Amino acid sequence: MSPGHNALRRKGLTLIEVLIVVVIMAILAAVVIPQFASSTEDAKASTLRFNLQTLRSQIELYRIHHLGQYPVIQNNDLPQLTNATNAQGEIGTPGPNYPYGPYIQQALPANPYDGRNRVVAVPTPGQVPTAPADNQGGWQYDATTGMIWPNNPEFFQR
Repeated sequence: MSPGHNALRRKGLTLIEVLIVVVIMAILAAVVIPQFASSTEDAKASTLRFNLQTLRSQIELYRIHHLGQYPVIQNNDLPQLTNATNAQGEIGTPGPNYPYGPYIQQALPANPYDGRNRVVAVPTPGQVPTAPADNQGGWQYDATTGMIWPNNPEFFQR
């Protein structure tokens, strides 16, 4: 070979080589992207379980401090969990007259599936719900048992 021949040597990729690289990247993307989608659902489910456990344990602690009574829904909220209360469940300024709570700081945690923290009553008190109470999201609460559940269809489809 002559020295001039080396100077004319190509330094790029052929169309076939580029297509092979693109196909490999497409295959990798098809395998990896679904993994991210399922991890998002796993994170929501994990957050939901954590929030439910937190709410249920704080509702039970409230009951112990308040002569066996559970908090009540007021304006789609459970304000007795986020404020200081006395033994009768009346809300007031923290101090000797209102020694209990707050059981949850600031606001109830949001339902991770819809981002809402509103609370509605279960359709049938004393029974475990089998569907959302309404289509507004958040939580559904049974003031007769102190149990709380998500108020979204994704929870009941599992």
